[in-house]
Formats: sequence, structure tokens, C-alpha cells
Amino acid sequence: MKTVRFLKRFGKDFMDSPRSTCSVCQREFEVRFRYQLREQEGRFEYFCSQRCQSKGLEVDEQHACEACGSGFVLEYPYQVVAGDGEPRYFCSPTCREQAPQSRRDAIREASQSARPMRRIAVFNHKGGTGKTTTSVNIAAGLAERGVRVLLVDADGQGNVGASLGISGEKNLYHVLVHGLPAEEAVVPVRPGLDVLTSNESLAAAELHLASLPNRARVLRERLSSRITGYDVVVIDCAPALSLMNQNALVYADSLLVPVACDYLSLVGVRQVLRTVKNVRELLHHDVQLAGVVPTFFDIRNRISRDALQTLREHFGDRCFPPVRVNTRLREAPSAKQTIFEYAPESHGAADYRTVVDMLDVAGLGRSQASPPEALPPLRAAS
Repeated sequence: MKTVRFLKRFGKDFMDSPRSTCSVCQREFEVRFRYQLREQEGRFEYFCSQRCQSKGLEVDEQHACEACGSGFVLEYPYQVVAGDGEPRYFCSPTCREQAPQSRRDAIREASQSARPMRRIAVFNHKGGTGKTTTSVNIAAGLAERGVRVLLVDADGQGNVGASLGISGEKNLYHVLVHGLPAEEAVVPVRPGLDVLTSNESLAAAELHLASLPNRARVLRERLSSRITGYDVVVIDCAPALSLMNQNALVYADSLLVPVACDYLSLVGVRQVLRTVKNVRELLHHDVQLAGVVPTFFDIRNRISRDALQTLREHFGDRCFPPVRVNTRLREAPSAKQTIFEYAPESHGAADYRTVVDMLDVAGLGRSQASPPEALPPLRAAS
């Protein structure tokens, strides 16, 4: 409740809302509160006041039940299912139970037969593992090889934009909440590399997502039908258990996990594996583990060597070669450059080129065995 009151008080500055036209009285106003915006069958309706909102809800629109074909007026949330495409309508719980499973099977079969592009989420619940560095540099490395890449910043800290020295006029918030076509928000930054930026307003987007019936699939719906012309989409996720990360994992077909070579990061991998399992079982999306990337590897330290060995024993060929501790990697964001531009001959550039090479042959999108759910114990350093 405190967050909602904060947004209501400072909504204009925090959400950076554009001017909109009321769907009832046609008056121009700035969207500041959640009730002023409603998504209906892919369209957005705006209400300048609660009175106009009430008038807008008085229309008794008839819908046909997908199961029995009878016409009815929407009264309850369970009567509409957004899914991965157009909304589906059911007049009763019985009718709803007759269709969802076959629909999910059809979506899964279609996605396996034709994947227009790879969608890689760079994700770890733990902070400080090099997620943004990995996201930026694998996206840049793929673009260097002639791959058309879109880099999506799904972290409200906005570190992708800070690392590359960009700040889009529109960002992921406007795509998720206002339905802005994603191609109107992307920023071209390098040949073959575009970025969809974010900032602190993404916190307000999560509040909006929480009010939707298909809250874990909004990012998938916004990007899947509107992003074309890319070979790979790389998503930089926030270090958190959040609704935004659920959206990123449901959109992605592959998961890349940067893991710092220390004990606590290995403990955090267990949580990542549990999250992947939950996405598969509860959200019915078969995201695959492309691999883990050991980061901050220092061969002089016993803990780094033990952590790398543990990851290799556990993940086998899905454990990528380590990214070594490198001063140039830390300096590159201050110059607003990727490691390949800032220090192309450094160890950091060589290590991320190897990661990109591994991605090219990692079989992303093909069926892989589910990862084990428990890591073997890490030997204590003497």
C-alpha cells in the first residue's frame, strides 16, 4: 500500500506518462493511476476520471464461449484467458476446463516446429555475478559475427543503458504498460545491435502486471508478435525473485546463468534451478538451460578452482569456459563501450569471444535434459 500511495503522489515524475485521450469524454490528460488504463482485446482504453471509467464499463459486450459457442457477457475474471495470443472466452468453469490443455499443446508444437529467433535470458537471483557485463558483451559479440541482436534491459536499474551510454526516449515500461510497439522504443547502438532500455519506472510496470490475468506472459505477448528482423534476443534480468523475471523466463527459450566463482554464488544456483523447474511445471513453459558461465575466475584462489570444478562436475558440457577476473571488463562501462571496443586484445575480450562461440554451438532451442536440482557440496578451502 505504501508503494501505491507513493505512485499516486509522485506518479507524473515517476512513470513519465504521455498525454492520452479519454475514451469516453475525449479530454486530453496524463495517465497517473492504474484505473485510468484498461487493455481490452489488444486495444488500450483511457479514462480521465472514475466517472468516465464507470461509463466505459457499462457496455454489455457479448462474447462467444470457445467451448459451447453460447453468447454471454463478461462478469468474472475466469471467463477470459489471455494465453499467448488472442483472448479466449468461456461462459463457465466447466467450459474453461475443456480447452486449455489442447491449446497449450498446439502452442508448444508450433514453437518447436518454427522458431523465428533465439531468446536468451541472462539470469541469476544473486547480484554481483556479472549479468549485465555478460548480457552486453555476448550481444555485442554475436553482432560482430553478423547476427542481428536485440538486447532487452529487464532490470529497473538501467545498467545496460548506462554501460553503453544510451537512454531511450521510450523504454520497456511504455511497451508493457502503454502497449507501445516495441520497434518504436528500441535504440540502434551498434551495427546489428539494438537495445530496448529500462529505468526505475519498471517498478510501476510490475504493479500494472500484477493486476492482469495473464501477468506472467505480458512480455511474451508484447514482443513475440511485434519484434521481427532479429536473429537473437538477449534479456538482461534483475537479481531478484520478481514478476518481471517470470515474464522474462516465460518469453525466453534458453537460460544463461552467470555464476561468480565463490561459495555463495554456488548456493544461489540451486535457487535458479528451482525457478526453472517452477516455470516448467506451473507456467507450462519449457525454458532450457543453455549453460552456466563461471565469472570472476582467479586461478590463484582455491575457492575459484573448487567452484569451477563443482560446476563442471554438475553441468558437464553446459559449463562454459570461465571468464577471468579482468580490470578491462570493469573499466569498459565507464568508457561506454563493450569489451571488444575498449580492449579487444584483453583476457576479458578473449573469454567472452569463447562464450559467444559456445552459444553458436550450444543447440539453443533443441530439447535438452532437465538440469539436476541439487549441486554437489563445495569443498571447504583449507
